[in-house]
Amino acid sequence: MSREVLLLVDVLAREKNVDEDVVFAALEHALAQATKKRYEGEVDIRVEIDRDSGEYKSFRRWHVVADEAGLQLPDQEILHFEALEQYPDIEIDEYIEEPIESVELGRRFAQDTKQVVLQRIRDAEREQILADFLERGDALVTGTIKRMERGEAVVESGKIEARLPRDQMIPKENLRVGDRVRAYILRIDRNARGPQVILSRTAPEFIMKLFELEVPEIEQGSLVIKSAARDAGVRAKIAVHTDDKRIDPIGTCVGMRGSRVQAVTGELGGERVDIVLWSEDPAQFVIGALAPANVSSIMVDEEKHCMDVVVDDENLAIAIGRSGQNVRLAAELTGWKINIMTAEESANKAEQETAGIRALFMEKLDVDQEVADILVDEGFSSLEEIAYVPISEMLEIEALDEDTVNELRNRARDSLLTEAIASEEGIDGVEDALINLDGMSRVTAGKLGLAGVKTLVAFGGLAYDEFGAILALSTDRARQLIKDAFEDVTDDEMKLIDAKYDDHAKALLATAWKLVEAK
Repeated sequence: MSREVLLLVDVLAREKNVDEDVVFAALEHALAQATKKRYEGEVDIRVEIDRDSGEYKSFRRWHVVADEAGLQLPDQEILHFEALEQYPDIEIDEYIEEPIESVELGRRFAQDTKQVVLQRIRDAEREQILADFLERGDALVTGTIKRMERGEAVVESGKIEARLPRDQMIPKENLRVGDRVRAYILRIDRNARGPQVILSRTAPEFIMKLFELEVPEIEQGSLVIKSAARDAGVRAKIAVHTDDKRIDPIGTCVGMRGSRVQAVTGELGGERVDIVLWSEDPAQFVIGALAPANVSSIMVDEEKHCMDVVVDDENLAIAIGRSGQNVRLAAELTGWKINIMTAEESANKAEQETAGIRALFMEKLDVDQEVADILVDEGFSSLEEIAYVPISEMLEIEALDEDTVNELRNRARDSLLTEAIASEEGIDGVEDALINLDGMSRVTAGKLGLAGVKTLVAFGGLAYDEFGAILALSTDRARQLIKDAFEDVTDDEMKLIDAKYDDHAKALLATAWKLVEAK
C-alpha cells in the first residue's frame, strides 16, 4: 500500500507539473475527509503521510481552549483544565491527538476522493501561478479579452486570467473578445472561484501608472504624482511635484507638443486631463486644483477640514463645472471639502456665523451684546478659546479690564464643566446604537439623552432645527422648544441653532435617517 501511495504521488506530480509536497498535502486532506465520514458530528481529523516510505497514520484532534470560553465546538475542542489531567504541560491553543484506524487507500477511495485531490492540486497550481505573477510586482496588466461573462471581461495575460468588472470599465467603451486591453490591478480576491486578479480602468491609480510609463522623470523619481482624481472617460486631475528646480512639472507631463498627455488620453478614451501643481500649502493646492477658475479669496477651517472658496459671478460656473464635476474632482484631488460661493453668499454665511457665536456668548457667559461683540471682533469663536487661551492675550483687549477678563474666563470654564457633567448624566439610558452611530460623540449623545432622545429611532425622527436646538441651547430650553414645535423661538436663538447645525451635524442626522429608513 505504501508503494502505491508513492507511485500515485509521483504520477500526479508529473502529470500536473506541481511539487510532490502539493500532492502529498492534497492526498492527506482527501484521506482526512474520508476518515471523518466514520464519525458523527464535526470531528477534526489529521492524516500524516511519510514522504519517504509512503506509510500514513491518522489522528483525531482536540483543540485546547480556555475554560472561561466554554466549548463552542464540542466535537473538536477540550477545556484546558480537562486537558491538564492528561497532559500536565499542555497550553491553551495547542492540540491533543489520538491515533485512530486509517482508511484503506483502495479503488473505492480513489473513486470517492479523486475530485477532492484534483481540486486541491488545481488550487495549488493556481496559487503558484498567482504567486509568480505577483512576485514580478507589476501594477498594470496588459492582456487579451478571452471571454465576456455577464458584462464582465475575462482578460488573459500569460498564464493568468484576470477579471475586469463592468463597473471598472470606462463608461461607453465597447470592449470585445480578442481586444488588447491594459488595466490596473485593483485587488486580489483569493475567495473567488474564477479569476482572482481584479482589474480596473477607472481607478485613479490607473492614470498615475499610465503617466509613469510615459514620463521617464516619474520612474526616475525626480518627478512625483502626489494624487489623482477621475470622472472616468470624461475628465481627470493629477497633482505633480518636484524638488528639482530645473524641471517644469506640468510641461514635463504634457511632453513635446502634448505627446505624453495625449498618449494617456488615448488610452483612457479621450479623457481630458488637468495637470495641477501640488503645494504644501493646502489653500494654494486647492486654488490650483480649481483651475481654470480664478479664486477671489479662500477661508480654511482646519477643524472641519473644509474650505470656503469665494469666486466672482463670472467664475462661478467654471469653478463648479458641469454637474459639479470641477469642484468634485478638486475635492478628491486635495482631500479637502470645498464650498464654492459668491462674495454675497460668503458675507451672508459670515454674518450668520457671527450672529450664532454672539448668541452663544450672550447665553453661556451671561453678557450683553456689547461684550459679546467685543469677543467676536477679537476673533473668539468658542467657549474653549475664552476659557483656556493665555490670559495675556485677553488682557491685550483694550475694552476689557483684568477683572472682566478673569470673570469671563471663569464663566466660560463653569459653563463647559456644567455641560460636560450634564452630558455624562444624559448618557444613562441612551441605547448603544445611538452612542455608536458613525460620527456621534459622547458629548452629543449626552445632550440628546438629556433632551429625552435616547434611541436611534427617536433621533432619526428629529427635524434639523430640533437637533440644532439640542446642540446649541440649554437642555431645558431645547426641550421646551421641541415640545412647543418651535412656536416661540427667538431670532437670536434661531441664528444660534443654524450656526450649530453645521455640516457634521447634517451628516450625523442624515446617517440616522438612512438607518431608520432601512429598518
